[in-house]
Amino acid sequence: MAIDTLNPARSALLFFDMLNGHIKKDDPATQSRYKPVIGAASQVLQSARAHRMMVAYAAANHRADNATSAHTIRDTDNRLRPLALDKAPDLLPILAGDTWEAAVIDELAPAPEDYLIPKYRWSAFFQTYLDLALRTRKIDTIILAGGSTDVGVASTAFAARDLDYNLVIVSDACSSPEQDNHDQLMRRIFPRMARVRTAAQVVAMLRAGK
Repeated sequence: MAIDTLNPARSALLFFDMLNGHIKKDDPATQSRYKPVIGAASQVLQSARAHRMMVAYAAANHRADNATSAHTIRDTDNRLRPLALDKAPDLLPILAGDTWEAAVIDELAPAPEDYLIPKYRWSAFFQTYLDLALRTRKIDTIILAGGSTDVGVASTAFAARDLDYNLVIVSDACSSPEQDNHDQLMRRIFPRMARVRTAAQVVAMLRAGK
């Protein structure tokens, strides 16, 4: 039987928007939802550190005046609440760069050698240096975790596939306020472009591949 493995030297761990403003906000439901996600993400991070892997953090870095945010027309906001056709959508508070809200949570704190990827759109690849950093280190596989599953994680996964990266998506280290969207992606969409594994399985894959 073939063994499911990952080569740590050719793999990178990428966290998407694991930021104070998304996770540590004064909302008990959000904090409760993210508690097991942080635990799973920490488990994978510890393994990545042990294998001296590349670790990267894609983080929202918008201007405080929203001048670099997307202002496209759409039917709903991110939480699927309808938007009136005759009214410009209200811009929700954003995570402005160089603020506490835009910083990575302490539980997954970056090390000096890690890569911080400022981003302005859903994809961690769009007009960032992520692809360059990965190719410079001859990385061909991305281990992806973070939130939201149906927004930034999905957008980054599609971009990674189109750039011919192998993908491993850590199912229990991703989260979305829309649980049905998360489940649908993990069951029916992501398996077409990636290996979908739990944090414990990813740790075992790295251990087997060293």
